[in-house]
Amino acid sequence: MRLLSELEDADRRAQSVAGLLTPEQLNWRSAPGAWSVGQCLEHLFFANEVYLPAISAALTGRPRAATVEIRLGWFSRWFIRNYIAPNPQGRRARAPQKIAPPRAVRADVLTAFLRSNEAARDLVRRASGYDVNGIRFRNPFVPLLRFTVGAGLEITAKHESRHLLQAERVRANAEFPG
Repeated sequence: MRLLSELEDADRRAQSVAGLLTPEQLNWRSAPGAWSVGQCLEHLFFANEVYLPAISAALTGRPRAATVEIRLGWFSRWFIRNYIAPNPQGRRARAPQKIAPPRAVRADVLTAFLRSNEAARDLVRRASGYDVNGIRFRNPFVPLLRFTVGAGLEITAKHESRHLLQAERVRANAEFPG
């Protein structure tokens, strides 16, 4: 399944960008207000911890009915393109307070992210037995928004890709401590 592959790729990218970093390197920022490699991973961990339970709860008690492919509506496509997926023309938005990373991250941030990403893959596997295009959940960050479970899973994978690209750029900075 494509989403499982994207989430497995996120694991590989996270390990590549942060695997052997010291706490100093994990927390290095190129400028005030910029995020460190560790902050990118901490943000993704926090996002998974809040977002995945909301998606999972939407499946509870629903009849089983597998969906072959995820179909996104126009709003979900627009939202992902403009706010979630890696996109140089995309809009920058402040992270919701509940998933804003702390100034300094813990040394085990990579392990925490990988564990949360395994939970994301488990949820994708579980959701594959449901009509992910017909079941909706309330976005825990913007309660007025309701997405399909399929859109929520797409958002999770694309969000990880966006912030892993951000972390890779931090690591590629010529001033990154070596």
